[in-house]
Amino acid sequence: MNMHVEVAATVPVAAPAEALDARGRRVAEAAARHADAVDREGRFPAEAVAALKAERLLGIQVPRSLGGEGASMSEIAEICAILGRACSAAAMVFAMHHIKLASLVTHGRDSAWHCTLMERIAAEQLLIASSTTEAGIGGDLRNSLCAVEAEGDAFRLTKEASVISYGAQADLILATARRHPEAATSDQVLVALLRDQITLARTGVWDTLGMRGTCSDGFLLKAEGVPLVQVLQKPFAEIAAQSMLAASHLLWGSVWYGIAAYAVDRARAFVQGEARKKPGQVPPGALRLAEAANELQAMKSTVVAGLARYEDAKGDPDALGAIGFSIMLNNVKTTVSGQAVDIVQRALGVVGIAGYKNGTPFSLGRQLRDVLSAPLMISNDRILSNTANLLLVQKGSGKLLSA
Repeated sequence: MNMHVEVAATVPVAAPAEALDARGRRVAEAAARHADAVDREGRFPAEAVAALKAERLLGIQVPRSLGGEGASMSEIAEICAILGRACSAAAMVFAMHHIKLASLVTHGRDSAWHCTLMERIAAEQLLIASSTTEAGIGGDLRNSLCAVEAEGDAFRLTKEASVISYGAQADLILATARRHPEAATSDQVLVALLRDQITLARTGVWDTLGMRGTCSDGFLLKAEGVPLVQVLQKPFAEIAAQSMLAASHLLWGSVWYGIAAYAVDRARAFVQGEARKKPGQVPPGALRLAEAANELQAMKSTVVAGLARYEDAKGDPDALGAIGFSIMLNNVKTTVSGQAVDIVQRALGVVGIAGYKNGTPFSLGRQLRDVLSAPLMISNDRILSNTANLLLVQKGSGKLLSA
C-alpha cells in the first residue's frame, strides 16, 4: 500500500517515487530471503544492508548539493514500509540510520566538516548508528552523564552505552553527551564519531524476544583526540525537537506499518484459500480479516497524516518546536505502535495454527515477536507522560482539519 503523500513545492525531490520504491523492493527481496536466519541466529542483516548500499539508499536523504538525492521523509518512510514487510530488523536498521542522518541534514549544513561528512555518507554509503542511551539514566535520551572533555582543539569521550544498535557494524556513530564536564545533564550536544576514532568494548549482549537482528548490544565507548569540529554546535534539545523526534516516530511507525501490512496480507491469502475450498460460504475468519484491514487503514492514515504535517513544517523551527506538533508526533507513536501489535494478533487469530507454526506460508511468529517491541521503543508510558505535561499548557483549537 502506497504511503506517499504530496510534498510541498519547497521540499526537494530527488527522483520519482517509483524509482526509489523499485530500489527498495529489490532490497526487500534480498532481505526476505535471509530474514528467518537473521532472527533465528540473532545476527546483523548483512545481506540486506549490502543491498541497501548497492542500491545507494543510505545516502538518499543527503541534499543534492552534497551528492545525495534530497529524498523527503515521506519517500524514506515508504521504503521503511516496504522493508518492514520483508525483514523487521533490516527495516529498523534502515530507519535508525535515516533518523540520525536527518539530524545531520537538518542541523549540520552550516558546518564545513559535517557537510564533508554528508558528502562521504552519500559517496561511500556509510552506515550511521546512534548512541543516546546510557547506563544510569535509563531510556531518557534528554539527559547524559558522560561529557565532552576538550583538550585544545580536540576532545575525549567515555560513554557507558547501555544500547548501541548495530554499533559493531556501523561506520559512524552519533553520540549524545554533556557539553562539558561541569554542564547540567540536560545540557547536551551531539558528536559525530567515525569508526577509526573510537573503541567499543561489548558490555551486554542483545538476546531478545524479537528485533534480534538489530544487534543492539551494550558497549563502553571511548574516543580520544577527536577534533572539536565534529561536535554539532546546536544544543541537542533543539536537534531532538526539530528533527529527531519527528524522524523517529514517523519512520518507526512506517516500519511497524510494513510488519502489520504483511500480517494482513497473510490473513487475506488464508481466508481466500478457505473460500476457494467452499464456494458460496463465507469463511469463519472473514469478519476478523475485515476488522484487521479496517485497523490497518486507520494506522496508515495516522502515519500519512503525520508525514504530511512534517513536510508542511519542515524548515520552520517554530512550527517544528510547537507544542501541538510535539503532541501530534507523540500521538502518532503511541497510536500506531499499539495498532501494529493488535493487527498482527488479529491476523494470527485468522490464520490460526498455520500462523503459530514456523515454516508455513502463513507463519507470523517472527512478525508478532518483532512488533511487540513497538510500544517499548521509548516506552509509551514515558511518551504519554510527556504528552500529559504538554497538554497542561496547550490551548485547544477544536478544529477538524488543524491541530
